[in-house]
Amino acid sequence: MAEIVPPVCARFHRAVELIGSRWTGAIIQTLLQGKTRYALLKGAIPDITDRMLSERLRSLEAEELVTRWVIADTPVRVEYELTDKGRELESALHEIGAWAERWIPLESVEHHDEVNHPDSRHAKSHRRSRLAKGA
Repeated sequence: MAEIVPPVCARFHRAVELIGSRWTGAIIQTLLQGKTRYALLKGAIPDITDRMLSERLRSLEAEELVTRWVIADTPVRVEYELTDKGRELESALHEIGAWAERWIPLESVEHHDEVNHPDSRHAKSHRRSRLAKGA
């Protein structure tokens, strides 16, 4: 006789997919420190591209987790800040961080960074294969 496994809660699944998107946790974690200019946000997150940061910030704005502030200055400044809804993720991200401290060995993080770093042999090889295919 087969056991019945209840379906995953739709709200839980959507929340995990939202904050689990690549770079999103790092963006939220950085914004938990307070309102931040785009350039400082980009500098705080190693290897994120302008395109990806812009896409993630737009997505977080659409989900009402982040507010975008345009400051009429010369030059114009753009700052981002978590909404109350976004700030409520702090305890969840703290728990994920604590779990990572206990269970993610530092050497696996360093290896992951090596493999994904733009200057790594793997990344160069990947770029070459994309160039060879005309991508």
